[in-house]
Amino acid sequence: MAAPAPAPGSEAALAAALADVPELARLLEIDPYLKPFAQDFQRRYKRFNQTLDNIGENEGGIDKFSRGYESFGIHKCADGGIYCKEWAPGAEGVFLTGDFNDWNPFSYPFKKLEYGKWELYIPPKQDKSLIPHGSKLKFKHSRPKKPRGVRIYESHVGISSHEGKVASYKHFTCNILPRIKDLGYNCIQLMAIMEHAYYASFGYQITSFFAASSRYGTPEELKELVDTAHSMGITVLLDVVHSHASKNSEDGLNMFDGTDSCYFHSGPRGNHDLWDSRLFAYSSWEVLRFLLSNIRWWLEEYGFDGFRFDGITSMLYHHHGMGQGFSGDYHEYFGLQVDEDALIYLMLANHLIHMLYPDSITIAEDVSGMPALCSPISQGGCGFDYRLAMAIPDKWIKLLKEFKDEDWNMGDIVHTLTNRRYLEKCIAYAESHDQALVGDKTLAFWLMDAEMYTNMSVLTPFTPVIDRGIQLHKMIRLITHALGGEGYLNFMGNEFGHPEWLDFPRKGNNESYHYARRQFHLTDDELLRYKFLNNFDRDMNKLEERFGWLSAPQAYVSEKHEANKVIAFERADLLFIFNFHPSKSYTDYRVGTKSLGKFKIVLDSDEAEYGGHQRLDHGTDFFSEAFQHNGLPHSLLVYIPSRVALILQNVDLPH
Repeated sequence: MAAPAPAPGSEAALAAALADVPELARLLEIDPYLKPFAQDFQRRYKRFNQTLDNIGENEGGIDKFSRGYESFGIHKCADGGIYCKEWAPGAEGVFLTGDFNDWNPFSYPFKKLEYGKWELYIPPKQDKSLIPHGSKLKFKHSRPKKPRGVRIYESHVGISSHEGKVASYKHFTCNILPRIKDLGYNCIQLMAIMEHAYYASFGYQITSFFAASSRYGTPEELKELVDTAHSMGITVLLDVVHSHASKNSEDGLNMFDGTDSCYFHSGPRGNHDLWDSRLFAYSSWEVLRFLLSNIRWWLEEYGFDGFRFDGITSMLYHHHGMGQGFSGDYHEYFGLQVDEDALIYLMLANHLIHMLYPDSITIAEDVSGMPALCSPISQGGCGFDYRLAMAIPDKWIKLLKEFKDEDWNMGDIVHTLTNRRYLEKCIAYAESHDQALVGDKTLAFWLMDAEMYTNMSVLTPFTPVIDRGIQLHKMIRLITHALGGEGYLNFMGNEFGHPEWLDFPRKGNNESYHYARRQFHLTDDELLRYKFLNNFDRDMNKLEERFGWLSAPQAYVSEKHEANKVIAFERADLLFIFNFHPSKSYTDYRVGTKSLGKFKIVLDSDEAEYGGHQRLDHGTDFFSEAFQHNGLPHSLLVYIPSRVALILQNVDLPH
């Protein structure tokens, strides 16, 4: 008889898990509260390895398995003919149709193979340029190295023009990439690239996973965009949607073989009620081949440097996160509610991506806060490089909606910005595309929408609304950048306080493109105040590039004073000071520091070029003394005006 399995949570169960997962001990050392769930990590790691071994035994390894796109789909042969291969196990017949044969469904029938696969070969004499295709464009520039601190410019090609139309890959390459470079971002995240029939879905209802959206131009023009970004040292991420697929049955995967279970779960489990879309069956062998090959195809065909995985909370749990508050109780992340098929797929995807290109970047969009999502697979984790810090923008919106400035809680702000798992990296952001969409409001809109169309001219005096908005916009973004994570993200246009929301052409707005655009010309206008926010964003990013606070250890916060509304912390040998008080300025305000020396201002949100009031003399030096303050051995006295953020550098320290 086989020995009984050790009781869950017992010492024997823990010992067995530690024996099976190479680096689980390290994960449990970092977070001892995960010990009761050691068997869950053991099971996940075993299933991951079993799947990897099965792929090796049956397909010759994940390298070969992930090249499914080389045989599946439609391909031009060396002899000039065309070879087609599809997986459609429920189909009674498969045919190739299109404009080239007047949509005759019977002129090119496929031949049935084993395991639900079908193939078709059209000899060259019948081809006669059946499916025209342009020549491929070779990349000219190598991929950039992984940035030490990633600064992401979240972008949508179609809305990148100020004109009311769908902008092109060419337009983005020629006009937007130079802006991104000048602003100091070292990474772009391209949204809505995977083909989607409905433009207003923002690219989240995918119909063709192996197609770059043709509405922006040709595949070669997208390759040129990626290559040009690489020439600028910019990493390019793809917003990949493997969490669900469009329900379209005419031009999508749904009902591909005449059944509802080809790529998706059959019945209710295969439908996402909130998104009105189909859900993949991640345990299916051919679905794994399809999705892993899709990952590899975007990496190799277009030269993308990694992915932001959309909506993975929906993948991780059978309840898809719907109606769940996620209190932080660890039991919410383990047990029967977890869809381990999807979890194993994500582990395989991360394994493949980093095996092929070690400098690749993967980011998880997860609202649940699942532990070990960004821990190495060898520890039993999921293997992502970063997760989005999704609580941060919610906090800023809540403060602006529900609280007066004098009632902002400094401790609560600091807690939200620093509340992340040790050694699991986060991408911090004050706002993303979610806040820019119609129905929500950007930070600039919450702060200034009443006057943005009338009082943003430099020829008119500051009004209290515009003054408050410009000062807080800078402070919110800087403290998020410096304190909130190990990476930073901004949605295109938000850096200069874009004055309108984002809404795609649809029936509800009479198919208008008026809001499906970004008005970059506003920040180029010297007579408008948008330039001030743009200047600050640029210098904030370039200062991070110089000092590397995103890649430095998490900041030590020495002050979060509720009455004074002052927050102070050190990170990357820089001293950050924020005075959020709406009216009080402080002379000779004592701030703690770990070092002795002479301090100089390296960034001041009150400077004129940032729309500030120029209340600080940059010729003044600040000297720290051996005077303990707030738990630090040294301190200095500074002048910190109201609604101002300062960064000081100790110039006596070696750099």
